[in-house]
Amino acid sequence: MSEINSNLFFLFKNMPLLLNATLTAILLTFASIFIGMAIGIIITFLRIYGSKITKKIVFAYEWVLKGTPPLIVIFIFYFGLGKYLNLGPFLSAALALGLRSSAYQAQIYRGAVLSITSEQTEAGLSLGLSRAKTFMIIIIPQALRLSLPGFTNEFTIVLKDTPLAYAVGLVEILKAGRDILNQPLTQSITGSDITGTLNPFAIFLVCALLYFLLFEVFSYLLHFLSKKYEIPGFVTDKETK
Repeated sequence: MSEINSNLFFLFKNMPLLLNATLTAILLTFASIFIGMAIGIIITFLRIYGSKITKKIVFAYEWVLKGTPPLIVIFIFYFGLGKYLNLGPFLSAALALGLRSSAYQAQIYRGAVLSITSEQTEAGLSLGLSRAKTFMIIIIPQALRLSLPGFTNEFTIVLKDTPLAYAVGLVEILKAGRDILNQPLTQSITGSDITGTLNPFAIFLVCALLYFLLFEVFSYLLHFLSKKYEIPGFVTDKETK
């Protein structure tokens, strides 16, 4: 049997491992993006309505996370805080990528919030709502819809950062590919023995294709949502002046 056929057979045999790793990558992306969203909304509120000291603290938080490589943040959680909080590879990676994403998501949401007319905030306050309730009930639902284009870009960035979890042992797509490469290529088909190793080009090409498919699928879905939930006739503060 040719080398190409043996590589294809071996890849097909290990496809369940790659598919499970793909599911892990998807779950890690969603966990990270939702952690980033929750913290990013809080940061947005504090940056806009917080005191001067609070704004400086939040600015420092964003500045540090934006300037720190995501792999370093993952190591801090896994090898540092993980010793005291008993964090596993998945949770360490999700928290690290989520916190870093929150700094970028906060910037996206802040731009969307500031584009909404101040009259809506004043209307909420006049109805007896607190500033926080006005922000969560009136402003944020609109801001999330306005921020979908920027959110789409951030989602795909987090997706492409998930291979970094390989460094702490999480079996996502890249780690699964490496595990497959470390297996001996030994099979017996039609009476002939196949020995050797899997071609690294083949496995990494499959890994790249899986990431590419995930990127395209989620980009399409988020772009569809962005068009579906765009606010027709939206007017900003600048357009009313």
